[in-house]
Amino acid sequence: MIKYLSNRKGVILLNANLTPERLMNENYLTLSSPFRIFQHTITRDIDTHWHEFFEIAFVVSGTGMHLLNGEQMSLRRGMMFLLTPADFHKIIPDPDETICLYDLIFEERFIRYEVLQMIFRSETQYMHIFPDELSSQIDRECNRIWEESVQTDFGAEIVIQGALERMIIELIRACSKRSSAGDILRNDSMQMHPSIQRALVYMHHHFREQLTLHEVAAHAGLSDNYFSECFHQQTGVSYQIYLQKLRLQLASSLLRSTHLTVTEICHASGFNTVPHFERAFKQRYACTPSAYRRDISHLYKVE
Repeated sequence: MIKYLSNRKGVILLNANLTPERLMNENYLTLSSPFRIFQHTITRDIDTHWHEFFEIAFVVSGTGMHLLNGEQMSLRRGMMFLLTPADFHKIIPDPDETICLYDLIFEERFIRYEVLQMIFRSETQYMHIFPDELSSQIDRECNRIWEESVQTDFGAEIVIQGALERMIIELIRACSKRSSAGDILRNDSMQMHPSIQRALVYMHHHFREQLTLHEVAAHAGLSDNYFSECFHQQTGVSYQIYLQKLRLQLASSLLRSTHLTVTEICHASGFNTVPHFERAFKQRYACTPSAYRRDISHLYKVE
């Protein structure tokens, strides 16, 4: 996994653990500083890992491969990717290549709630390679964020927040143009009820926990019955189906990209028992978790 250095510029180090470590807010962010920026130089594979915080990165130079939740994409200048607390990723530089990138990590409270809602409104993997002209603009945005974070002049946090939000929106726009019709929301342009938007954001953060409809309805400020009705109307699926889909998506990415056992993946994804997990998984993917891992091994090699 990536180990962020105490200084903000340097070579990323990693260890050889087989199971992915989750990097926690308390180790990298503070209550007074819910944002940090790094300039990383990557010369070796970065093991599969995930974070409690959000991360957005922009590749300045170098080539390689990026594996996000089991989906591969070539990595080169102009690539930007966004990770939520539910995402796993791995970076593999090409032979004799050095990847240089800006890496921005932040807590959800650092960006406006409206931007957070945009992130969670579909299943799209936020990973895109921008053309040269847009890449140059994003490079300048990253450099401005870097300078503001170093100088800490009056209003620096506001400038950084604005630049970060522009980057996020550019990435979401680019990815939405190539997203499939199978997104979890029936209509991406649908005007979502604010209470359901709050519920969706909450679910995406807490689906690995023992999350109940009552808890989510209370967070949305609605009664259980009314929330259930509104949720189905807005998303096209029931609360339970949506929650299970989030858990199964995480489970499938863990099967593709880690050495965790089926039992470990079951509990890490929010399921209580292995039999229930295996039944739900087979219903969605038409095979058992073990068979799924075997079937995709020729495409996504777990090293």
